[in-house]
Amino acid sequence: MHERNFWIGVVSRDHVGIGVAGGFTQLNHGKAGPLERMRAGDGFAFYSPRSAYPDGPPLQAFTAIGRVRDGIVYQAARAQDGPGEGFAPFRLGVDYLPARDAPIKPLIDELSFIRSKSHWGAAFRFGFLRVPEADFARIAVAMGRDFAADFPAASTLTGGKEPEEREPASAN
Repeated sequence: MHERNFWIGVVSRDHVGIGVAGGFTQLNHGKAGPLERMRAGDGFAFYSPRSAYPDGPPLQAFTAIGRVRDGIVYQAARAQDGPGEGFAPFRLGVDYLPARDAPIKPLIDELSFIRSKSHWGAAFRFGFLRVPEADFARIAVAMGRDFAADFPAASTLTGGKEPEEREPASAN
């Protein structure tokens, strides 16, 4: 049976807003690799170090939370004009839940994935990370969510069956 995982993507708040409005996540400048690790029903949250990319004011808060919808990675249409001309990022559907921002500083001591409490930002340096369920639950509660209701046992989501396997996204 698929074990549910919990993930954090690191994205500025302005880009989080685009993903939430569109019901998707896009990570690491549109790469497919991080998204291919996620499965339907996995928990996903965004951490936003800044309010705007690339150099907006510091925010340092969790800014969105939800569940991976179907686990199917897809490639967005290529931008035809503007600064992103020719860019066709990979995306993954996420069902976001209403939530409030949760500043990270009050949570640092409680989050086990942050090993160095004095250099806590290092935990986010790769833009994408898997975190323990207990840590994700703490983040969810700080965002005003009921973790047990939002992320019930995986067997209740799949009827006790393993979700279907899927093919990795292609670059075409």
